[in-house]
Amino acid sequence: MALSHTILAVLSHQPYSGYDISKRFEESVSCYWQASQQQIYRELSKMEHQGWVTYETVPQAGKPDKKIYSITEAGKGELVRWYSAPTEPTPIREDLLVKVLAAPFVSDGLLVQELHRRRQLHSEKWANYQAKAELYGAIADPPKMEQFRYLTLRRGLRYEQDWIDWIDEVLDFLKQAKA
Repeated sequence: MALSHTILAVLSHQPYSGYDISKRFEESVSCYWQASQQQIYRELSKMEHQGWVTYETVPQAGKPDKKIYSITEAGKGELVRWYSAPTEPTPIREDLLVKVLAAPFVSDGLLVQELHRRRQLHSEKWANYQAKAELYGAIADPPKMEQFRYLTLRRGLRYEQDWIDWIDEVLDFLKQAKA
């Protein structure tokens, strides 16, 4: 999957400025797709040249003009083309797993320190996603679009919880190995 397909999916809901797309990424897409504001603007420019998006310029007082991007028919066609293709699992490239693999050859203290640091990071993300999930739970009869957004958030929650559980398993193993 390319960043462009994620942007097309976001723009399918409604037109947004590049800044607003970036915010949507932070609010609802970050649990499975990361992109900086600079990457989003760069990709929007490419997508505009491909005819997948168009924009309307909105003047702003004291600021540069704002571009509000909309998906075009060609963009919708590209999204459907991409959507109809089968997906493949994303290969894992994870430094922490390599560190665990190398653990017999280095100090346990370094690994334990890194495991605690990573556990904290995953716990913070989990808490952030959980707070968002509780907001969804408060919506009575949410629209279908929100239900699908909630499903992706649930996957993010499970991803972070799985990391926490695995890190706890490694920490327990290291404690037992010392005993």
